[in-house]
Amino acid sequence: MKKETKIYIAGHNGMVGSAIWRALTSKGYCNLIGLSSKELDLRDQQAVYDFIKNQKPEVVIDAAARVGGILANNDYPYQFIMENMQIQNNLIDASHQFGVEKFIFLGSSCIYPKLASQPLKEKYLLTDELEPTNEWYAIAKIAGVKSCQAIRKQFGKDYVSLMPTNLYGSHDNFDLSSSHVLPAMIRKFHDAKLKNNAPVTLWGNGEPKREFLHVDDMANATIFAIENVLPDYLYNVGTEKDLTIKELSILVQNIIGHKGEIIWDTDKPNGTPRKLLDVSKMHNLGWRHTIEVDKGIELTYNWFLENTVNFKEVKL
Repeated sequence: MKKETKIYIAGHNGMVGSAIWRALTSKGYCNLIGLSSKELDLRDQQAVYDFIKNQKPEVVIDAAARVGGILANNDYPYQFIMENMQIQNNLIDASHQFGVEKFIFLGSSCIYPKLASQPLKEKYLLTDELEPTNEWYAIAKIAGVKSCQAIRKQFGKDYVSLMPTNLYGSHDNFDLSSSHVLPAMIRKFHDAKLKNNAPVTLWGNGEPKREFLHVDDMANATIFAIENVLPDYLYNVGTEKDLTIKELSILVQNIIGHKGEIIWDTDKPNGTPRKLLDVSKMHNLGWRHTIEVDKGIELTYNWFLENTVNFKEVKL
């Protein structure tokens, strides 16, 4: 892959897209394209087709999606399935129609069945029922994976899907109405610390186990997929290490310095009992993560303190 290769990053302002942009820039890639949602509405089929046709990128990375946690998925199921399918279908088909030979589709580990054996292998896709709390998003992402697989099978193009575990890091979403578990915890413990270490209420009983990958590691995995021809259509991206939500809460609490009580609201759903990815396929090709979760949370909290409006505190 030449440093002058024209690469379009859809969703370049988001957490994942911006990390990929930074990582590519740091490696000397100098022909990157990124448009905001105001400049290009990826739900608009004709606009996306015109853009790909006129710009002629050699590589397209789909890091654009409507995302959110359990609450957002529950409140807006139609938007989560429809908008994500519109975005990815427009990007995948326009790329195929106008000669893009390399396409990286970024999905989520929620594509796998709720009660599949652990760790989750790529071959478990479509073998059982999904987790109900995020099935709308999962179904959309599964459609994207299968679309890329179909193009790969029928036309021989290098269209690859990367399925990351739970991502976190700089530029994350800390809005409690739509955020994922880790940034939500950071926000809650920070708020409570500033309120004289007030109690923090968290959903469920704390027993589910989750795996977390820093977004900079995800960016490096994406570059790995760009710079190499991967032999299969679907790859998990993670750390192969997980911890309970309760263990995570204590880790976040200690890093932030909150001294108050943690209350578990067991009337709220736990979600999938466990989601640990089998990352052996990526490991066998030579990619591994480098940022452990404790260091990653420190980095994320420092970014939060420095960049989130109305939140100021001494850097860790």
